[in-house]
Amino acid sequence: MSIGVPADSMSFLEARLSTRDWLATDGHVWLHLAKTLLAAFLAMGIAMRFELPQPRVAMTTTFVLMQPFSGMVLAKSVYRFAGTALGMLAALVLGAVFVQQTELYALALTIWVAACTALAVRYRQFRWYGFVLAGYTAALIGIPAVTDPNSLLIATLTRGAEVMLGIVCSSIVSALVFPRHASATLISSLDARQTRFAAFAADVLRARLSRIARERRFADFVDEIVGFEATRSFAAYESPAMRVGNGQLAQLNSAFMDACARLHALDQSMKRLRANDNTRCAHDALKPFLEEVARIFEHASLNVHLDRYKATLPKRLRDAQRNLPNSDHGTRLDFTTSAELLHRFIVDTIRYVSIAHGDASNERASTRYEAKTNRFVVAATFMRTGIVIAAAAWFWIATAWPSGGYAVIGATLACGLSSASARPSTFIAQMGAGAALAIFTGYMFLCHVYPAIDGFALLCAMLAAPLAAGAFLAMRPASAGYGIGFCVFFCLLAAPDNRIVYDPALLLNNGLAVLVAMLGAAIACAVVVPPRTSWLVGRTLAELRAQAALACEGKLAGLGERFHSGTHDLMFQLRGLLARRSREHRHALSWMLVTLEVGQAMIDLRHAARVLPVQRTPDALRIAWNTSLARVLRDIAVLFRTPDSTTLRRAIGSVVASILIAESMLDLAHGDREARHDMQRVLACLHFIRTALVDPDAPFVPPHGNVSSWRSD
Repeated sequence: MSIGVPADSMSFLEARLSTRDWLATDGHVWLHLAKTLLAAFLAMGIAMRFELPQPRVAMTTTFVLMQPFSGMVLAKSVYRFAGTALGMLAALVLGAVFVQQTELYALALTIWVAACTALAVRYRQFRWYGFVLAGYTAALIGIPAVTDPNSLLIATLTRGAEVMLGIVCSSIVSALVFPRHASATLISSLDARQTRFAAFAADVLRARLSRIARERRFADFVDEIVGFEATRSFAAYESPAMRVGNGQLAQLNSAFMDACARLHALDQSMKRLRANDNTRCAHDALKPFLEEVARIFEHASLNVHLDRYKATLPKRLRDAQRNLPNSDHGTRLDFTTSAELLHRFIVDTIRYVSIAHGDASNERASTRYEAKTNRFVVAATFMRTGIVIAAAAWFWIATAWPSGGYAVIGATLACGLSSASARPSTFIAQMGAGAALAIFTGYMFLCHVYPAIDGFALLCAMLAAPLAAGAFLAMRPASAGYGIGFCVFFCLLAAPDNRIVYDPALLLNNGLAVLVAMLGAAIACAVVVPPRTSWLVGRTLAELRAQAALACEGKLAGLGERFHSGTHDLMFQLRGLLARRSREHRHALSWMLVTLEVGQAMIDLRHAARVLPVQRTPDALRIAWNTSLARVLRDIAVLFRTPDSTTLRRAIGSVVASILIAESMLDLAHGDREARHDMQRVLACLHFIRTALVDPDAPFVPPHGNVSSWRSD
């Protein structure tokens, strides 16, 4: 007997599910657009009520500030406030020092804007926008007032008031009107990341994935690590609870980087054991352990089962080593190295899962993500921006074009807003297309819409459609340039003021100046050391390799966090510069993985070497050990800075010599179990480094021995 469900109940249930699905997907888009328009019109209305001279500036601020999450808007507002204040101060100082000296003022403004844009590239995330605003605000205030110094102070104060009004309106609307909190998204993404990592680890331990598939999954984890760090930084602005737990989230991201690096090192070690017939027995002895750990990763209570497994693992590994058939010294060392990597992977995974469940470790409370940007990239940004701004300023002064100041402002906006893009010329071209559409739309509004309407409500109704379309385009990464260009320049060129000037010729002149600046900026960014230049990409890749040198030379306190965060951040930049699945991208990814592999082993080696009881060792052997260890640290650092066949051979020789000395010290420690264990850990680190250096898949030496191509990196 079946129980029927009424048709109207089924329809109601389906409608509820459809509505919930729409709210979780497209509904967020429409909500964001509605909140953006509400903030823009609120800022415009208040600016008009207070009779500020240019309400359009307040509108522009809201379109640049609004983000889907409240924390993003608040974080952006803080840095925009600081950047605006700094830009106001710069405008006053430059205007006072170079009063009625247009050429010197243009030169000083060029240096200021170029420096701010370069610092924006150096300090990314929302700090980026603070530096961009510091440069842009100085130009926006100073350029119109350069011919009238007496109005500089009033222009600075009113422009600052308009910008601050936009900041306040954006923050209020984002925080009070159907707020979306990044913290909820952050928690759900953490659960999803842990699930994906557990499934990936099980596949890696069972050797189910090809080399390319493994590399791509590790590369995806790079994006997740950097994206998590960005989300964590602005989620701290949403609530006191998130600020209190911010340190624990930083520990969690650091622990995840450690676990990923350990998994890769273990995978590489097992791959090398499988590839060599002489080490096949060591691989076969470890394979049951890997299968057991893989089954644990498929279990729901990962941390509990791993804790229990770890308690019995060392004794079982020692028993397995004693039972190795025909085990010579090399086979035992291979087994010990892989077994040590397995144990470290389990320990780091337990730490990661424990922190995810709320157990933060006090010793890691000061964990800090360290972003890296190569100094050559910063210098290239400074030079490129300086050339663009100087050319626009020279054009303005040489032609005495009344609208030439808008060319300088447009060039400043183009360079600043595109500085975070890996393809600035494309982004600026999109902004130029959006600006052209904004000029056409502004002309239609100025000639036909504004004269035909009356009242603030009708004005908002007429502006809603084009501004919503621009904001929608700005939300999509592929069309962000079009949307930003349209919204920003429509507001700056054609948005209504308290006293609208019906002068289409002025609008077209100002718009033409903006388009000329956009064209010049796009050409300059495509010609003057663009970010995707092979030489510049090579410098970023060299900076990534230098992270292994940091592991050899840096201070041990907090070295692991600095090493992992810097390596992942540099690889994230390279993934933006290089085409996915290209040969260059895979080459960079290979360098990142071997840098993580060897760099982490060097950090482990330095920690293990510090606790060795070398005072009981004969003087000659102790001196030989200290000398060989120093040589290993030096030669590994040199290898990663200048990789070629010569430095590779030297590094391998140093590691082999250290292994021989360490084995002699191990023989002398036969009566001290703790000392033997410490010495075995050192030997495992050295042996793993040696196998990484001699791996035929490692990128240390280019194909066909073309050493010169590596030096060009």
